[in-house]
Amino acid sequence: MNTKGFKTIGIGVTFSPNLEANINEAARLALFLGSKLVLIHVGESSEDKLSVFSALLDPFKGQGLVFEVTFKSGDPVEVILSTTEEKKIDLLIIGALKKEKLLKYYVGSIARKITRKATCSILLLINPSKNRIRCNHIVVNGLKDPKTEETVTTAFLVGNKLGASKITVVEEVSDDEVSVKVDDDKSLRKSTIVKERLRLREEARVKAIIKAIPNELTKSVKIKSQPIFGKRGYSIGHYAQVARADLLVMNAPRKMNFWDRLFPHDIEHILTELPTDVLIVQ
Repeated sequence: MNTKGFKTIGIGVTFSPNLEANINEAARLALFLGSKLVLIHVGESSEDKLSVFSALLDPFKGQGLVFEVTFKSGDPVEVILSTTEEKKIDLLIIGALKKEKLLKYYVGSIARKITRKATCSILLLINPSKNRIRCNHIVVNGLKDPKTEETVTTAFLVGNKLGASKITVVEEVSDDEVSVKVDDDKSLRKSTIVKERLRLREEARVKAIIKAIPNELTKSVKIKSQPIFGKRGYSIGHYAQVARADLLVMNAPRKMNFWDRLFPHDIEHILTELPTDVLIVQ
């Protein structure tokens, strides 16, 4: 993706209690980003179904929403993934599940499979709303990775379109990089010096990334750089929760192997317990 944004947004739609909220969220986002919207229904086509979807989209048609509804029977994961490819969807919206009696959200088994296999960006919604809830604060990963520059640029693009007032770039630094055993005052001072050097290094790297982003995307938003030390994925998720971020933007994970499934890391920590809405940039 570049600064032109997402051209086509897709969302799987089922006749659940969240149907109207999901469609409203997707339609609003499509209008904000200037995207086409594709509703994907896993099941047989019928006039009754089409009329329900069309009626829910009525309030957005007058605002210029461009959309289509596609029906396809089969395995939900395969249908969503194949339709994403066929319709050239570059942002797929997926709803999270709420743990019973707890204000915590997670990605269900079907959504997790789609998230792992999709070749497009993914937006995970924890609490879709019929009426718009403003996105004020965006947290984005700033870790050292080839994908990070594009991910940070995407965060600023989305923030600009949604009218966010603050974007925090979080550089997760592994505790392994400090690698100083603290057992007395001398080693504590050494650890503090190492952490400060790492912090300055990370801030300089992030400043260079932000400097390369078009000025129209950065000029009207408050920008903060925040180095944190800890386990990657878990640390930034915890930070986003504590900072009450409205959106967490992350790099898409690399291809997973057998060991990744045994010892989950990075994005897997986020999928287990979503701190807020999460945008995974492919």
